[in-house]
Amino acid sequence: MINETFVASSPKEAYDQAVEKYGDVVSLVSAKQLKYSDGILRCEVSVAVPKDLFIEKSFGESKEDEVGELRLLDEIGELKSQLETMKEDAYREKVRNSSAIAGAKALFMKKGIAEAWLDEMFDPLIGSAMSEDLPLLVSYVIEEIDEALEVRSEDLSMPKIIMLVGPTGVGKTTTIAKLAARYAYMLDKPLKVALLNLDNYKVGAIEQLEHYANTMKIKHIPVSSTDDFEKHLFSLQDHDIVLVDTAGMSPYDTEKFIKTVEYLNTQRVKSMEVNLVLSATVKYEDMEDIYKNFSFLNLDSVIISKFDETKHFGTLLNFMLMYKLPMSYFSNGQEVPDDLMLADKEYLLEQFIGDVNEG
Repeated sequence: MINETFVASSPKEAYDQAVEKYGDVVSLVSAKQLKYSDGILRCEVSVAVPKDLFIEKSFGESKEDEVGELRLLDEIGELKSQLETMKEDAYREKVRNSSAIAGAKALFMKKGIAEAWLDEMFDPLIGSAMSEDLPLLVSYVIEEIDEALEVRSEDLSMPKIIMLVGPTGVGKTTTIAKLAARYAYMLDKPLKVALLNLDNYKVGAIEQLEHYANTMKIKHIPVSSTDDFEKHLFSLQDHDIVLVDTAGMSPYDTEKFIKTVEYLNTQRVKSMEVNLVLSATVKYEDMEDIYKNFSFLNLDSVIISKFDETKHFGTLLNFMLMYKLPMSYFSNGQEVPDDLMLADKEYLLEQFIGDVNEG
């Protein structure tokens, strides 16, 4: 696949250009808004296109030199891949000669930690005294995980807009209700909170959040367009926190992604944070797809939901290690507002260590 960028005044227009050129085979890679040197804001949308189709549409039957250069680059890439394979084979041979490293790798891989990350940790240790001490290696990996995990501290010192995004069924609406209750009632200094609801897709979504808002005596406003969104953000300038609930979407739902980008690009007076709500129970392959498709929203942190529905946290830890996203909150039950806690990597590691010990 080859990535190509299209520029227009809105994400939808740029994406439509890509579809017009290549058809529906394009897949969205990123979408962002940039201010150009002339002072005008423009939207750049990058899409992935099959290589043969890119060559056909971009060069046609002519420009053989350009096509030849692309093929040469492909051959160079293949050579690099072969060299990497040889390097990996040599590394595996070294690991096989250390039964302790092999044992530690097998233990952590069984619990969901990626081989590539473990290789990076163990590579400097090969041939050292530590490489023959299994308990010490296990402790070393735990310490490295602790060091690598990131937590985003709760900072409510300035008014802000907090948007929650994520796939369908991860518990965004319940999580946003918990956050609203926390900010409005559970802090030393209660904050003035409002809820904006962009979810016009899921049956009952507006009613569910409306129920929570009425119980907490918090303003709740359903929003149906970007103009509406901008108008209501302006009307809520006196609020400390504006929480925004978005429609749950498949990581492959391009239309909803483009719409979310348009909401993010709305003019506003407060800063906006974007938090990905991710279930602790999702398998790693799905986590990767979710991240790759939501990451172009410039995520500030991850809120981990359904913490109480699993005892196996290796897959989640592996995701956080590979993508280096800071965690902000853990949602560990259905009760509003009780089942929400500030993200704590020590707490997460305790759950993981328990699982490792069982192994």
